[in-house]
Amino acid sequence: MLDLTGKKALVTGIANNRSIAWGIAQQLHQAGAELAITYLPDDRGRQEKKVRSLVEPLQPTLIEPCNVQDEAQTRSLFETLQEKWGNFDILIHCLAFAGKDELSGDFSHASREGYLRALEISSYSLVQMAGLAKPLLNEGGSLLTMTYLGGVRVVPNYNVMGIAKAALEMNVRYLAAEFGPAQVRVNAVSAGPIRTLASSAVGGILDMIHHVEQTAPLRRTVTQTEVGNTAAFLCSDLASGITGQVVYVDAGYEIMGM
Repeated sequence: MLDLTGKKALVTGIANNRSIAWGIAQQLHQAGAELAITYLPDDRGRQEKKVRSLVEPLQPTLIEPCNVQDEAQTRSLFETLQEKWGNFDILIHCLAFAGKDELSGDFSHASREGYLRALEISSYSLVQMAGLAKPLLNEGGSLLTMTYLGGVRVVPNYNVMGIAKAALEMNVRYLAAEFGPAQVRVNAVSAGPIRTLASSAVGGILDMIHHVEQTAPLRRTVTQTEVGNTAAFLCSDLASGITGQVVYVDAGYEIMGM
């Protein structure tokens, strides 16, 4: 049976109860993991209040701010983890952002600023956090990130985010090669389209979901819980031989040609 009892997991990217990160946090908790949670801070503290209220049933050990564009704040997060836990076992990276102007219209018109911002938040942040986590991760530890089919195929209204996801998937492979000798695994889950705060920025997201429901072998899309179950498996000892992989949780849509 899947058992994460005694494991300590950092989960990033929870925004609300529809976040994929929320589904993952729930399944990690159910499997017995002790959690630390991050939120994206804002000037009025609304996001902190929302996340604290949402995750209260999971009894997290820590709830800390983390804006990955703020290097000092990101370093402070891992210093706090070291003070509280010493070492930990699991890092869940569910961070992505691109401006609407970089998601729609002609790809060749993407701005330099928007392009670089999307890659910084959605891709480089995994490298940044992995480097900070490296000296703290226990043997048998696991890093997991979230990607999407738009990183390997052209998806309407995805544009710059597709480039960021392609870079993210290569990050997984290079980090897996680097962390492997320490017996730390690095993987990604590529989830089918789910209605989340992040996906709402993608034009035509409901049409995408309906298309998957009509085309995927299972004739449906997937839920946050199903993604969370796969994430918990990949972070457990049951997946001890799996690293550097992108695992599709999309009701089989990825295999279809038309």
